[in-house]
Amino acid sequence: MRALGIILAGGNSNKLGDLSAKRAVAAMPITGSYRAIDFALSNMTNSHIQKVAVFTQYNTRSLNEHLNSSKWWDFGRKQGGLFIFTPTITAANSYWYKGTADALYQNIKFLKESHEPYVVIASGDGIYKLDYNKVLEEHISNGADITVVCKDMAPGEDDINRFGVIKMNEDGRIIDFEEKPKNPRSTLASMGIYIFTWKKLKAYLIANENDKEASKDFGKNIIPDMREAGEKLVAYRFDGYWKDVGTIDSLWEANMDLINPNIPIDLYDTSWKIYSRNPVMPPQSIGKNAQVQNSMVTEGCVIDGSVEFSMISDGVTVEEGAEILDSILMPGAVVKKGAKVEYAIVGENTVIGENAQIGARPETIEDKDSWGVAVVGNNLTVSDGSVVAPKAIIYENI
Repeated sequence: MRALGIILAGGNSNKLGDLSAKRAVAAMPITGSYRAIDFALSNMTNSHIQKVAVFTQYNTRSLNEHLNSSKWWDFGRKQGGLFIFTPTITAANSYWYKGTADALYQNIKFLKESHEPYVVIASGDGIYKLDYNKVLEEHISNGADITVVCKDMAPGEDDINRFGVIKMNEDGRIIDFEEKPKNPRSTLASMGIYIFTWKKLKAYLIANENDKEASKDFGKNIIPDMREAGEKLVAYRFDGYWKDVGTIDSLWEANMDLINPNIPIDLYDTSWKIYSRNPVMPPQSIGKNAQVQNSMVTEGCVIDGSVEFSMISDGVTVEEGAEILDSILMPGAVVKKGAKVEYAIVGENTVIGENAQIGARPETIEDKDSWGVAVVGNNLTVSDGSVVAPKAIIYENI
């Protein structure tokens, strides 16, 4: 094996509110059938990277449960495998991961013993399909010390301030890298996917650890330090679909995109499958009065109402007379008779009472600045007839 795979899945995004209060962003349900991390894991196995480590930290129970067997992604081979690492607690160290670089340093013994000459690092909260081998081939042919996968962000496509921003010259070499700038000087965003030559990465991880002033972060320390030292940093432009699901808007947009036939990512492409853990639930039931249009409805669902342009996760119930439009229903959600859910995200195991109104269509709102995706958190009850306004985020029973 030429490359070791690393997936960074320890991030804690308060921008998702109650939806990520008890689960890592990497464990966030996507399209009803997947978790966000499944895309990075599937890219690894489809790229024939058979030894993969996942570094977790915040709210790991749901993620660890999802990753309890490597067989779903075919990592259970004699010389490979799927390895899960949490922060190491010892007599000398009681720290959580202080940053992305520190996550690797705390597990540097595992990296040293793996012996692969290259390391492929990816984040666990990106929705995309990418052959890491193609990036690795370019990395090798360019004689690069690090290759950063990046995407040119169109105006309004996403908030580029959430990402590292790259400037490169005509030869593809990175001449500037700034992590989450307030005033970005480029539209080229880092996707959080890196290929390192292991010997170089090891040296900079050790130096970063010994620097007491460092932030212990790839974007803030390792990449700028390598650039300043004259190492060869190369950018790999990605022109396919990519969405980071670290905010409410991006989570909703990613799910809506995946049912849009004009979006260039095909979940049904058998040559590059997205694999996931099977929840083992009974087949979906679509009632005689149900209407389902341009939606994804997964296992264990009972649908007797109307569902349009929506993502329905496993074990969801939509009662007769209920209407779901342009929304995401997380696993186990129940929408009672006569309720309307429009442009909203309903959390796991949450019950929407009869005749309740969650969210609204944008065309029905006069003040467009007051419109946004409505969110009802996990394990809540919305009482009969209640109204949740657009852009509202509900954390408690109402």
